[in-house]
Amino acid sequence: MAEWWKGAVTYQVYPRSFQDSDGDGVGDLKGIAARLPYLAGLGVDCIWLSPFFRSPMKDMGYDVSDYCDVDPVFGTLADFDALVARAHALGLKVIIDQVLSHSSDRHPFFAESRAARTGPRADWYVWADPRHDGTPPSNWLSVFGGPAWTWDARRHQFYLHNFLSSQPDFNYHNPEVQDWALSTLRFWLDRGVNGFRLDTVNYFFHDPLFRDNPADYRVKTKPEDNPYGMQYHLFDKNRPENLAWLERIRGVLDEYGAAAVGEMGESHHAIRMMGDYTAPGRLQQCYSFEMLGNDFSPAFFRSRIEGFFAGAPQGWPMWAFSNHDVPRHAGRWAKHGASPEALAKQAAALLLSFEGSICLWQGEELGQTDTDLAFGELTDPQGIAFWPAPMGRDGTRTPMVWDGSDQGGFTTGKPWLPVKPPQRARNVAGQEGRQGSVLEHYRAMLAYRQGSEALKSGRTRFFDSPGPVLAFQRGEGPGALLCVFNLSPAATAVTVEGAAPPEGPSLSAHLDGPTLHLGPNAAAFLPVIGTVRLGA
Repeated sequence: MAEWWKGAVTYQVYPRSFQDSDGDGVGDLKGIAARLPYLAGLGVDCIWLSPFFRSPMKDMGYDVSDYCDVDPVFGTLADFDALVARAHALGLKVIIDQVLSHSSDRHPFFAESRAARTGPRADWYVWADPRHDGTPPSNWLSVFGGPAWTWDARRHQFYLHNFLSSQPDFNYHNPEVQDWALSTLRFWLDRGVNGFRLDTVNYFFHDPLFRDNPADYRVKTKPEDNPYGMQYHLFDKNRPENLAWLERIRGVLDEYGAAAVGEMGESHHAIRMMGDYTAPGRLQQCYSFEMLGNDFSPAFFRSRIEGFFAGAPQGWPMWAFSNHDVPRHAGRWAKHGASPEALAKQAAALLLSFEGSICLWQGEELGQTDTDLAFGELTDPQGIAFWPAPMGRDGTRTPMVWDGSDQGGFTTGKPWLPVKPPQRARNVAGQEGRQGSVLEHYRAMLAYRQGSEALKSGRTRFFDSPGPVLAFQRGEGPGALLCVFNLSPAATAVTVEGAAPPEGPSLSAHLDGPTLHLGPNAAAFLPVIGTVRLGA
C-alpha cells in the first residue's frame, strides 16, 4: 500500500471539459463525481484533477488566486470532499495539480509584494532592478512569448514570470515561501487526497545573479515558432537548489503516505533530470515531454526507457503519450497508422506495456483527435499569441464526448469550447460494448496489465529487432512476457524462439512455427517459455 503509485495507471481529468452538471457549459466537480463509475470501470487506478482552484482563468486555472478553495465555476469544497469520498469508495486514488512555482497576479500575496520594497512579503516574488539602460535584468524569455520580465511602476522594478505576465513567479530562495507552499499541500492532504501532480517542477528556483541564458547548443538553422526554444535554460530554471526543496516536499508526502509526480518541462537532458528528481528521498515519480512529440520509432522508445533506468536505477518514471498541453497522439502519429483506430489501439498496448507508471489523457481511450478551431474560438493565451503555428492547446482540451448528441452529452448549454462532428463521432456510447472498438481495447489492455506482475513491476530487457519492430521482455521466470510491436502501417514478420503464441489483447499477430506474423500496427504479448531469441 505504501507504494500504491508504482506501476499504477493514472487518468488525467480536465475539469472544465469532463462533465458539466449545471448547464453553464463548463465542467465541474459534481459532473466528475457522476462519471467516476465510468473511470473505475475503465480499469485505471487513480485520477489526476487539473486545477480547480480559485482563479481569474487567464491560463485556465494555472493562475491561482487562492490555493485553498474551489473556484465557483467548478463548485465548492463540499463538492470536492464528496468527489474524493466517491472515488475512494470505488477504489480510485485521487491526485490534484499543484501550481506552486507561480501564482496569479490577483493573489493577495502579490498585491502585498508589489506595494513596496519593504514589508512581510516584499521578497515573496522575484523582483530585480533594471540594467543601466532600462532593459530587463536578464535575457530570460517567457514560455508564452516575449521577455520573462514585466516592469512594475509601484516598485520601480521588474518581476519574473516564466509564463504569462499575470503569473508572477514565487521566490523559493525565501524559506517562508517554502513553508507556505508546504502548508497548502497539507491542506489538501488533510482533505483526503492521495498526492499531487506538481506543475513545472523544475521551475521553482532561479539564478539569484540573473545571469543570461546562452543560446541553445543545438544550432538552429532558422528561428523557431517560439523563440523560447532557442535558449539553453541554465539560469531561469533547472537550478540545483531545487533538489533540496523536493526533499522537503517528500518529507510531507511521507507523513501522509502520499505520492507526487513532477512535470518535467524541459527539452534538454529531461531523462537525466527525471532520474535526479526521483532519486531516493525526492519525488516518487516524474514525467517529461519526451514521449509527447512526433518521434515514433523503435530506437526512440528504447532509448528513453533504457536511458532512464540506466541513469536512475533507483528512480521511477511516469510515461504518457498525450496530455492537456500537446496535440493528441492519434493525430501526431497518424502517418504511422494503417487507420486511426489501428494506431489508437496499438498506442494503448504500447504505452501500457512500458516499465513505469502510466498516465492516460481523457478521451484517448476513444481514439479522440484534436479539434480544428478557428481563431475566434480560441481561449488559450499560448494559442492566441502564436497563431497560426503552433496551434496552441485548445484543440486537445475540447469537451469529453459521452454520446453522439449535439453537445456530446457534456452539457445541456453552450460548451466553453465547441464539440464538433469529428470528435462527436468518437464517443463513449458508440463504443461501449462494441467488440473491436478503441474503448473496449483500452479496457482489455488495462485489465491485462492489472493481472500481469510482469507488466506492472517486471524489469525490461530490449532485443535488437529489424526495421519497424520494437521488442522487449518484461520480467523473468514464470509470468514473463515478450512484447513485440510493429510500429508501421505495413505488415512484417520476425522469427521468435522461447515464446508461446500471442495472448490477451494482442493485435493482428499470430505465430506460425518460429515466424511471428505482424500485421499493420500489430501488438503481440507472448508468454516466455524459454530463452527468448529474436531474428529477422
